[in-house]
This record gives sequence, structure tokens and C-alpha cells, in this order.
Amino acid sequence: MATFFLIIIYLAFISLGLPDSLLGSAWPVMQPELHAPLGAAGVLYMTIAAGTIVSSLASGTILNRFGTGRVTLVSCIMTAGALLGYSISPSLIWLLVCAVPLGLGAGAVDAGLNNYVAAHYKAHHMSWLHCFWGVGATLGPVIMARFITNNAWRYGYLTVAAIQCALVVILFFTLPLWDRVARIHKASSDAQHEDAVTELPEETVSVHPLKIRGVKLALVSFMLYCGIEAAVGLWGSSFLVNMKNVSASKAAQWVSLYYAGITAGRFLTGFITFKVSNRNLIRGGQLIALIGALLLFLPLPGGFTLAGFIIVGFGLAPIYPCMLHETPVRFGKKQSQSIMGYQMAVAYTGSTLMPPLLGFLASSLSIGIFPFYIVLCAAAMFLFSERLNAYLKKPRLTPDAGISTNKSI
Repeated sequence: MATFFLIIIYLAFISLGLPDSLLGSAWPVMQPELHAPLGAAGVLYMTIAAGTIVSSLASGTILNRFGTGRVTLVSCIMTAGALLGYSISPSLIWLLVCAVPLGLGAGAVDAGLNNYVAAHYKAHHMSWLHCFWGVGATLGPVIMARFITNNAWRYGYLTVAAIQCALVVILFFTLPLWDRVARIHKASSDAQHEDAVTELPEETVSVHPLKIRGVKLALVSFMLYCGIEAAVGLWGSSFLVNMKNVSASKAAQWVSLYYAGITAGRFLTGFITFKVSNRNLIRGGQLIALIGALLLFLPLPGGFTLAGFIIVGFGLAPIYPCMLHETPVRFGKKQSQSIMGYQMAVAYTGSTLMPPLLGFLASSLSIGIFPFYIVLCAAAMFLFSERLNAYLKKPRLTPDAGISTNKSI
């Protein structure tokens, strides 16, 4: 039953990924029809991400009161309704209105399912969970590409809304299973982390999480990662259409291959975690993503650009789930829950601010700045992550050695 129910959770994460990639794929067609400026996509994305941040921060209280199953069901109803609203919105203002429930629903599902899997399933399932987010994010542009050829982007949103409604039905009939599966796993919940966990000194446990050494570096890494992932998904199609003279439908397909790279990479990561440490997977993924970003930056033929999108996705694949799973290893199990909340909030902040910033720069200068922006952010992410690794290697000589006194850390 637990295995069957895990499939239901994976389906829910597919539905979480589906809407994430739709806006960027459809925007080259949506923009002229709605008479909107190019940077308006960044405002829409920021509105969605802001709703996600709010619901993520409130998710602990909501989940404790209503349970993961009910919260996931209601959240999927909200996202299905928001996507239906997108399909019939007559103007940019109505898209902004629908973006609010879309973000609120997505944040609650993301936080709830991540916590549920971490609490009741083994560590490698975290990579596979985010792999299925990639399945949804890959299918989104594929679905949209079938409709934007005829300028019918609204039917793309309608199709995804119908898929969400089907998931709502499944979640409704499996609602009793959430508590039942949780009880089955309760006895083994302490075995959720397969890596060795470093415990901070007892004095450090009472310290504010932001004062623990290395936490700020980890937060910056999360922000940069999510900013890169979101910016490539949102602006990749616009870059291809405006700078590489690729048709809107083909650009959507190319971006879907970027998400396919994330999906395939996370599927493989689930197996590689048995042999390779999280830290090495994070480092390798960052270097691969940087190589892919350089292919986008260099003036090479279209085939190299397509390869660049795929390589960036493949490189990004292991970073996010491995950084999540590395949290108790880096900062101690007793502090990991609090620090995890900060990481999720900062990650969504990166998704909220960095794509609109790129949109603002593109509107002021040119969308040609897209690859330079990605290269710069990928290089910064690698440097901050490596500094964190070097900093955590330093031995803790005193009980409060884990507390940072350096304001730059």
C-alpha cells in the first residue's frame, strides 16, 4: 500500500511541475495577443512565486491542523481553478488575479509533499520525487507546443487544467490513505536520513539558525539555484525566438528538453546517491550546468544552443534535492527543520526576484543578455557552494564554534 501511495504522491508532483513551465513557453504568443510588454511575464512569475512563498511559510501551521492529504487536495483544486482562469482571461490584469491562487496552491503542495516524503520514505525517494516534478515541467511545454502553432495558447492552459481536475478526483478518493500510510511508517521515521548526520554542540541548538556558521552561504546557494532554474524556464523561449530566430512552437519544444534534462538527471541521481555523496553530486552538477550555460553564451550554431539547454538542465538536476538532503549533515539534525524552512523561503525568493530582474534587463537592453545572466549566476552559485564546503571542513574547537561571528558568512 505504501508503494501504491508513493505513486499517488509522484502524480501530485507531476501536477506541480506542469504549470511551472507553461508561461515561459506560451509567452511569445501570449504577449502580442494581450498587448503586454515583454517584462510582464516577469511580473506574472513574481506574483505566482510570491503566493508560493506565503503559503510555504504558513504551511507548517496549516499542515499540522488539516493534514497533508486535505491540504494537497484543496491546493490542487486551487491550481486547477487558476489554470482554468488563465485559459479564459481577457487581459493581463486577470492573469495577475489568477496568478495568486496558482502560487498559493503550488506552495502548499510543494512544502507538504516534501515534508511527507522526508518523514515517511527513504532518502533516495527525494531525488525521484523531484524527478517527477521534472516530468510535469517537461510535459508542460510539449502540451503548449501543440497549441501555440495555431495561436491557441488558451487550449494549452485548458488541457493542463483538465489534467489537474483528474488529479483532484484521484486525491479525493485516496484521502483516507494519507494517515494510514503515515501510521505504517511511524515506527521507522527516524531512519529517514541515510547519510551520517553531524550533531551540533548542545549550546548551538538554542542559537538562532542564521547564526550557525555556513547557513548564510547555503541560503545564497539555494537562492541562486532556484533563480537559474526559473529564469531559464521563463525566458528561454523568448531568447530563442528573438535572438536565434526559432519558431515559437520549436522554442517551446527546446525548453521542454531543458526540463527533460532535469528529469533524466534526477532519475539517475536517485541511483547514484547510493555510491556518490551529496556534496560531490552538488559540485558535479554545478560544473555541468556552468558548461551548458557557456554553450548558450558562445556564438555557436543552433545545435549547440539546444545542447546547452539540455546540459544546463542535466547539471541542475542533482543540486536541489541533494542540497535539501544535505541540510542535517551540514548543520545537525536538531536544527535542520528550522534551517530547511529558511532554505525553502529563500529558494522561492530567488524564483520570485531573479527572473523578473532578467526581464527588466531584457526590456531595457535586449533579451540577448539572457545567456550572460545565466553564466554569471551559475558561476556565483558554484563559488558560494565551494566556499561553504571549505568552511564546514574547519573543525569545531569549542562548543560555540558552530556559531558564526563573521557577518560575511
